[in-house]
Amino acid sequence: MVTKVSEKESLTQLKREIVHDIYRNRMIMTAPRDKPQGWTLMSGRWSPFYIQLRNLSSFPETLRKVAEAMTQMIRDELPDITRLVGVSFAGVPIATAISLESGLPACHTRKMVGVRTESDLLSAIEDYGHHSLVEGVMDDGDSLCIVDDLVTGLDSKLIARRQVLAEVEKRGLKGVTCDNIAVIIDRQQGAYQKAKDHGLALHALIRFIDEGLPLLKEIMPNEDYSLVHDYLTN
Repeated sequence: MVTKVSEKESLTQLKREIVHDIYRNRMIMTAPRDKPQGWTLMSGRWSPFYIQLRNLSSFPETLRKVAEAMTQMIRDELPDITRLVGVSFAGVPIATAISLESGLPACHTRKMVGVRTESDLLSAIEDYGHHSLVEGVMDDGDSLCIVDDLVTGLDSKLIARRQVLAEVEKRGLKGVTCDNIAVIIDRQQGAYQKAKDHGLALHALIRFIDEGLPLLKEIMPNEDYSLVHDYLTN
């Protein structure tokens, strides 16, 4: 019991430190501090904040904390996982760091240029020839977990999963499953339910509205916090 309580307290503290680190190192950006005009997202919608974790490997201490926290989450929620699959590019260093921390082997998807939909992927696979769609070892009976930095609408994760399953089929592997997705941040914009609708499970270290924002309130200027909070809640 003491161990379980201390593990939970440790994970809570790690989440706090991770959120503070990525904000201070401008991987969570806000319009007042970083870009007055804000951001236009891929959906075409305007946003007063932007999360960009591709620079995470430039901050090894933060990446170490991420690896420790996500290893604990995977052990608690996904004890049967046998292998990680980092999504190119942002998910690759994250999966590698988790692999080093947890001992779970990892592989990663290859970047498919110009692929934005599953139909794009199917066309690209036909032109891809003998190149591997996934780099690294996979074995019969593997239970795979897709690993990436964050999730908004889930589409890119569905494409990554289809890419992994295409490579599984290409290699003639048997009994391989790929039904779990693990990310650092879920922006809480519908991905969790969408995953369920597809028979998948989304595991997020930090749910941005429920957990990330309250932790940011501790260090974020009131103007920035109010702008982001009002945008998300409205």
